[in-house]
Order: sequence, then C-alpha cells, then structure tokens
Amino acid sequence: MSNQTISTNNATPAAAPKRAGLILVSLIFGAFVCNLNLGVANVALPDIGGALNASQTSLTLVAVGCTLGLAMSVLYFGALGDRYGRKLLLLLGLGFTLPAAFICAWATSVDMLIAGRLLTGVAAGMAYPTTLALITALWAQGPQRTKAIALWSSISGGSTVLGPVLAGLLLEYFWWGSVFLIVVPFAVLGLIFIFLFVPAHVNESKENVDHIGGILSVIMIASLVLGIGIISAPNRLTAALSLLILAVVIAILFIIRQKRAKNPLYDLNYARRRFFWVPAVAGMIVFGSMMGAMFIGQQFLQNVLGYSTFQSGAAILPTALGMVAVASLSAKLVVTRGSRDTMLLGYIMILVAFLLMLIMWREETSYLWVGMSYLLIGVGAGLALTPASRSLTGSVPISRVGMGSGTSDLQRDLGGSIMQALFGTLLTLGYAASLTSSISASKDASKVTSETQAALTQSYSSAAKLAVNYPDYTTQIIAAAKSSFLSGANWAFFAGAVAVVLGGVLVATCLPGKDKETALMDGYEKADASVSD
Repeated sequence: MSNQTISTNNATPAAAPKRAGLILVSLIFGAFVCNLNLGVANVALPDIGGALNASQTSLTLVAVGCTLGLAMSVLYFGALGDRYGRKLLLLLGLGFTLPAAFICAWATSVDMLIAGRLLTGVAAGMAYPTTLALITALWAQGPQRTKAIALWSSISGGSTVLGPVLAGLLLEYFWWGSVFLIVVPFAVLGLIFIFLFVPAHVNESKENVDHIGGILSVIMIASLVLGIGIISAPNRLTAALSLLILAVVIAILFIIRQKRAKNPLYDLNYARRRFFWVPAVAGMIVFGSMMGAMFIGQQFLQNVLGYSTFQSGAAILPTALGMVAVASLSAKLVVTRGSRDTMLLGYIMILVAFLLMLIMWREETSYLWVGMSYLLIGVGAGLALTPASRSLTGSVPISRVGMGSGTSDLQRDLGGSIMQALFGTLLTLGYAASLTSSISASKDASKVTSETQAALTQSYSSAAKLAVNYPDYTTQIIAAAKSSFLSGANWAFFAGAVAVVLGGVLVATCLPGKDKETALMDGYEKADASVSD
C-alpha cells in the first residue's frame, strides 16, 4: 500500500506497475491540483485590481506569482525527491497548498496576495515534479509510458483551463478571494489517493543533493522572472535591470557549480543531449504561450467585450477540451511519426491561434473567433507537450529522472512565468502608450492633470474606477481605455506569434526524424546503463 517500495539504483521498471490505473489516477490528481492553481487568479484580476487598488504591474505579479514560485523551486525539489522520497515530497506539497490557499483568499493587500501566490507555487514545486518522475520510474520506456505521459500532460494541463471556469462561477456569487479556495477539496482528495496508492520509494538516488546548486537555481529563476515582470512599472527600471543582471551572474555561477560538483543538481552532460535541451526550450514556448494568452484573454473578455466573470472563465473551456481530445492522438503520433513532427504540428496550431487573436479580436468580435483561438491553442499544446515531456524524461537515467521531470515542469512554469511577465509588460507599455496618445489628441487634453493621467494609464481597472468620478467624460474614458487595452494586447499577441515561429524553427532544424530519434534514445539508454554498471 502506501509503504510499498520498488527497487532502487536505476533498476529497469516494468512495462506498467501493479494497480497501474489507480497509481496513474493518483499522480494525475496531484498534478491536477498544482495546475488548477495556476490560472484561477486570471479571471479575478479585474476584481482584484478594483478591490486592492492594484496597478497593472501588480496584477501581472499576482498572475505570475504561482508559476514563479513553482518555476524557481522545481529543480531543487526534483533533486530532493530523487534522493529523499518522491512520495513524501508530493504529500508535503499538497499539504502546504492548503494554508497557501487561505492566505490568498483573505489577503488584505496586493503585496500579501502576491506573497500567498508565491507560497502556492512553492508548494506546487514540491508536488508537481514528483508526479512525472514517478510515472517515468514506474513505467518502462515504450508505448505504455508514452500513453501515461500523454494522459498526465493533457488532463493536468487541462486543469489550468478548468481553474478559471470554476473561478468565474464562484465570482458570480462570492468575493474575489473565493477563487483561491477552489483547490482545497481537490488537494484533500489528492492527499488521500496518493497516500493510499502511490509507492513510497521508487528507484531513488543514493547520491548527496547539490544544495548550493539548488539555492543558486532558486535565485537565478526568481530574479529573471521578477526582472521581466516589473520592468514596465513606473520608477522600477533600475530595480528590474538589477534583477536581470543578477540573473545572468547567478546563471554563470550555476553553470560553474554544475561543472565542478561531484553530484550536480543539473547534470550538464545530460542537458547537452539534443533530446533534452531542444524539447525543454520548445515546451517552454508552448506552455508559456498558452498561459500568456489566457492571462491577456481573461482581461480582454471582461474589460473589452464586457463578459461576466463566469462567461470569461467558461470562454476558455475549448482549450481544455482541445488538450484532452488530442491526448491519445499525440501519443500515437509520437510513436508513428516521432517527436519532431508531432511538436511541429502543435506549433502550427498555436501560431494560427495567435494570428486569429491579432486579426479577429476586436471590440465587437464574435465569440466564434475567441473560442476558435482557444481551441487551437489547446490542440497545439496537447500535441506538443507530450513529446516534449517524453523526450526530457526518456533522455536521462531513472536515478536522475527528477532532473528530467523537473525540467519538464520548468518548461511549463518558467515558460508560463516568463511569457505572462512578458505579455503583461507589453500590455502595460502598449496600454499606457495608446492612452497617452489618446489624451494628447483630445480637445480636453489641457484639463487632464498629471495625477489624473497617471491614474488613467496605470491600468484599465484604474481608468474604469476614475471614470465613475467624471460622469460627463465616462463614455470617452471607457472607450479610450478599451481601445488602449486592445492595443497593448496586440503587442503581446504579436510577441507570442514571434516566439512560436522561433520555437518551430528550433524544433525543425535541431531535432531529427523518427528513425534517428529512436537510435539516439536507444544510445542514451545504453550509455547510461554502462555507466551505472
């Protein structure tokens, strides 16, 4: 039961473990809880902005806080799970999710809310990498593992979309903090399932953990994402540049440490493998694009199209449906066509989605184009993430699968953090530039004080709140704010399209076709077996 142990030291797993269905359901449940938390804040951002008087930059940090906490901790916790017990870390992560949810729900300031979101992400960082690591440790390389990963990827990823739907429903009846309590019953159920059905110890490492490397990885990722997130904030340029410079310096120190450490946290010998680093970067772009589009889209639907919170949450359901619908197809395509072709097909779908957003998302756009964009993103992500996760975990030995699963999670969460921060920065800059231009062109420009202009350009929520105080100009202010928000959103969508094109070029040029992929993966496995012997 909960105390069963499966052999250690790089033993070859069976094709599938005993009670495979219950174990897979339990692990998907754990990942579901972690991903559910990622998107619940997005649908509540307009309400949070009004209730806590938050700037657009602060709203970006609220949205990115959970993915930041997960991204900055996932590598370190993945290594700790490899060494001290993946199930233990999984249970701890789900346990810490509960107090983090309560902190967010009853936050009295935007800073407290950001801190709570960060803690939520750290809790997910304990739990999330262990779910994929355990799948890789329990299922042998082959079609059954690929199918298990496809189900894990699509269903747990789909929960990222389900979160805003449930959040929108709650916001119809309760206060904005209620969205952070959605995860509580799921976390409790996850704890029960995992305790009962997941083996306690599975092919774990006996090597010491590189704690120095772990701490460096946390600082490196945190400074990178925060630097991007606040670069557009007023009077924060110096702080943002300092954080980005710190990220570069720490990255250099991290690489030096990993080259010298006896048992590195992040073994660069494995990271250099083509089927490791290319899927890592490619998956980062895919998941980041999905999270960024949802982040901007939720605000667009409410601010520009006037959707209710429930309507805007339900509007992104096609993304989840798309991811789940192609789970089986993606697993088959990986086996028959290889990782490269499957990922490229996913990239094409996501690129078309961004082009639709750029061309068709306007102030009076039909939901047909909104739903179609989200559906294409879901299908594209479902196709691309399965081969990315499979390649990452399949190109490292089982004793270091925490590194592979941690990177698989990192591609999602660092990608989500960076793309949401980047999209948020572009939204802020585009919105402020457009509204400033509108004010300058107005015949009443001379009547607008510097304080009023600062409030108008801070965020859409700030402009909407200010419009109430000026009934004679309410219509003009709201119209200008909507147009400016759409302008900023287009900056973000264009950046997403460019990122997808660059990612597609990387996959097409750096990954081989199916036959050479099979030979390379077999070579990795033989090389790792000879080293362990």
